[in-house]
Amino acid sequence: MKIYVVYNYGQYNHLIHRTLRDLGVETKLIENTTPVEDLKEVDGLVIGGGPSLERTGNCELYLRELDIPIIGICLGHQLMAKVFGGEVGKGSMGGYSEVKIRVLEDDELFAKVPRELTVWASHMDEVKKLPKNFKILAESDICKIEAMRHEKKPVYGVQWHPEVYHSQYGVEIYRNFVEICRK
Repeated sequence: MKIYVVYNYGQYNHLIHRTLRDLGVETKLIENTTPVEDLKEVDGLVIGGGPSLERTGNCELYLRELDIPIIGICLGHQLMAKVFGGEVGKGSMGGYSEVKIRVLEDDELFAKVPRELTVWASHMDEVKKLPKNFKILAESDICKIEAMRHEKKPVYGVQWHPEVYHSQYGVEIYRNFVEICRK
């Protein structure tokens, strides 16, 4: 089982890598300029967070060309929305803070996770319009699209950072993603 983490210059990407490693996954933190061809043998991909949609390297190509499970975290979630035709804009609340989210729909990404949890998120930017062929999996009082997934493909996005200590059930969410990658 190989799941790579795309480094988009975010401060928590190394924590995603460590979380996957601690779950027994063969993982590597890779530059976002890694050629798509170099990722043909991985079982899953995490598109990590970062400061800017303009600095996501080849991530758009990964989303369009790879046929593997992918989860976008924060900036990765926003890029996913943009690539598939959604819209990203400024959130009503900037900076990192605790946010209570509600899981709206049963999904394997949230297996064994309560319907409400507290997470650590920045809403400086957020998904404002859901892309075509995606559905909303979670929301909060400050953001309508806290989590989403493609209707047919195992492609997910979450606005928050499951890998940080402040986010409840983060390890379970990554464990669920690992199981999705095993299928």
